[in-house]
Amino acid sequence: MKRRQFLHRSILAGTGSLLAPMARAQGANGDLRVAVIGFNGRGQGHIDGILRAKGARLVALCDCDPAVLAREKDKLAKKGVSVAAYADYRKLCEAKDIDAVCIATPNHTHCLIAITAAANGKHVYVEKPVSHTVWEGRMLAAAQTKYGKIIQHGFQRRSETAWAEAFEWVAGGELGKLNLARGFCYKPRPSIGKVAGPQVPPPGLDYDLWCGPRRIDPPRRAKFHYDWHWQSPYGNGDLGNQGPHQLDVCRWALGDPSELPSSVLSCGDRFGHDDDGDVANTQVVFLGYEPAPILFEVRGLPKKDLDFKSGMDDFKGQQLGNLIEYEGGWIAGGHGPACAAFDAKGKKLRDFKGDRSPFQVWIDAIQKGRQEAMHSAESGHLSSALAHLGNISWALGEKTPPREVRDAFVHPAAADAIKRMETHLAANGIDTAKSGIRLGAALDFDGKAERFTGPEAERANPLLKGSYREGFELHL
Repeated sequence: MKRRQFLHRSILAGTGSLLAPMARAQGANGDLRVAVIGFNGRGQGHIDGILRAKGARLVALCDCDPAVLAREKDKLAKKGVSVAAYADYRKLCEAKDIDAVCIATPNHTHCLIAITAAANGKHVYVEKPVSHTVWEGRMLAAAQTKYGKIIQHGFQRRSETAWAEAFEWVAGGELGKLNLARGFCYKPRPSIGKVAGPQVPPPGLDYDLWCGPRRIDPPRRAKFHYDWHWQSPYGNGDLGNQGPHQLDVCRWALGDPSELPSSVLSCGDRFGHDDDGDVANTQVVFLGYEPAPILFEVRGLPKKDLDFKSGMDDFKGQQLGNLIEYEGGWIAGGHGPACAAFDAKGKKLRDFKGDRSPFQVWIDAIQKGRQEAMHSAESGHLSSALAHLGNISWALGEKTPPREVRDAFVHPAAADAIKRMETHLAANGIDTAKSGIRLGAALDFDGKAERFTGPEAERANPLLKGSYREGFELHL
């Protein structure tokens, strides 16, 4: 059996690790007592998921914004669901009557809260990306090993069955050798605006807790909640927001390598907007992996004229999704529980469909005391880190003439992606010959040690971790 096929089948066989008996749920009647931390956005889905799940009860909510906390507590009360309310995640993590927590706070506090919860004996479900930096993700994986708790990432495709069945099918040699794993985030992102100066946090919000490990700087965005995604101290841009879902599928297609790639190169910029965002809204990332590389594209601008009513581009029908290319065809699927296989001429060969709740998968794993490796913190770290590596390359870049950018991407598919990006920008009235394109640093990486090597290592390695404010450091 080829190594790639073996890796696929090993993962699909449900390889996992048994946890100590103390890792099992401690709630009354076997029900897991769950709290949701952060729910002004994706956390709403966490609340709904726990309410619908079997073997769990929603018992508490936590948010450092009192208005958000009161609103959701009242909504649940009207449904007949009574929950405790916490403003401070640290107090919640210390509570003895809570077994597990779901985390959907801003990215920069994901690992901080998850590790705190695990250290206090709680099981954890943490949204994507599981980390804000590569170092944080490694710390999260180490925390799962040390504390023996179930820590599951929020990559939903892993809980659904469509892609698992597709990879099992293709492992039989139906489409031949894997050539390239593509991911796409073509998602409309209008400008977040530009404020005249420092803003005031929402009334009553504990801004010290919200900032967590980051320096307490006055907010500089008109929309406090959500638009932090486009400011690098807190978010990771769409490469690290929507992108990790599709990057995870790319890594899965490669057989879930246990190490990060040997190289990374990214280019792009924040085109079309003069606003308070400081991350790219148009980006191409090439990750040097074996047996095949990963190519990822981000587009936040519309088809043409900066008019979002014109819709969004696609690549062979994909906007938010993947296209996994083999020598005899490809597998394609979007941001949902379905994908399909095609031959080299584009004829559909087979559909794959199947939906499962990721929260039910998590709860079941806790109740059984066993977790499949592909749902673990380790897997979540490795997939999230792909976005972080791309952003590090981009952050170290400089404005460069388009021709030089194209020449830097030697892989034919990557060079074509750059040309298509230029065409897309031109359709939006952006002349890259005048503006240039930010070409990131070409970085070599030791995937096992998780450190950059080569001439750019001195500049790049500090960005793997970042800085942490006193009182909010990550400890195991």
